[in-house]
Amino acid sequence: MSTRNAATTLAMFPGQGSQYVGMGRQLLSEFPDSRLAFEEAEDATSINIRKLCLDGPEDELKLTANTQPCILTVSAAMWRVLEKEAGFRAEWFAGHSLGEYSALVASGKLALNRAAFLVRRRGEAMQAAVPAGAGAMAAVMGVAPETLLSRAEKASRPGCVVEVVNFNSPQQLVIAGHKTAVEDLVKSLEAEKARCVMLPVSAPFHSSLMTKAREAMEPLLRDTPLCNSPEKVIANRTGKVESPYQIQHLIDQIDHSVLWTQTLETAVAAGCVDFVEIGPGKVLNGLAKRQIPKDARLTHTDDIRAAVTSLCR
Repeated sequence: MSTRNAATTLAMFPGQGSQYVGMGRQLLSEFPDSRLAFEEAEDATSINIRKLCLDGPEDELKLTANTQPCILTVSAAMWRVLEKEAGFRAEWFAGHSLGEYSALVASGKLALNRAAFLVRRRGEAMQAAVPAGAGAMAAVMGVAPETLLSRAEKASRPGCVVEVVNFNSPQQLVIAGHKTAVEDLVKSLEAEKARCVMLPVSAPFHSSLMTKAREAMEPLLRDTPLCNSPEKVIANRTGKVESPYQIQHLIDQIDHSVLWTQTLETAVAAGCVDFVEIGPGKVLNGLAKRQIPKDARLTHTDDIRAAVTSLCR
């Protein structure tokens, strides 16, 4: 059994951008019971999640409507393996964007089959909200949040907006909006020696351009029951523990910023010293390195066997 204290452990779940062809291969090979999570999600979504995860092709996997249920399923299956094989427990849960659904599943507040159905529809709604090529996103490094917020506000005009949508870390922010406005702001920032990277995404997620996606998802989310489990979930929209967690937080996060920096600040202030990323990739480990205490422990499950071994100690 794990010797780590659940009360000081934050289970973190990644969002879109963590996917890769082959994710879940080791999981399914070494822990055959994990197929049950895949079967549950496949029944709920009517798509072949295992094939997409293991074989792609990449162009199919990276479609938002496919990416979201695939990442959710891998994350949920990994959580189950950690519970069963390592006796792993956590009291604190958070997920980045899509990962908030994974966090709700792991914390016992949302059923996996319902979550898989919702994120499939969420991905479809996000793809449909903005015409292809009309929106864009870019990561901005080394610019203070208040400075970027001001610059984005000044760069926006009616019918052509750019907004700060992800507060990923003190060193990394993400902007999104109409493609022209995003590209113009990036050029302006780069001229001042800021480092910017255009992101390979199909829509300006978490911006006000996602209003149509929010409207499409709201009836489905309103019709979704949540269980009032004792585990604490930190919401993207507020960066704070929401108890009881309300479905409104999932509605609001569709067209509002992800406050991940504030999420980790909340966890650190609460005494969390173990930060475990559960899902494909290591994106959240990278974001957390400079923000959590130096003596805190970071673990990821991309190598699920190594994670089980580590978390059993």
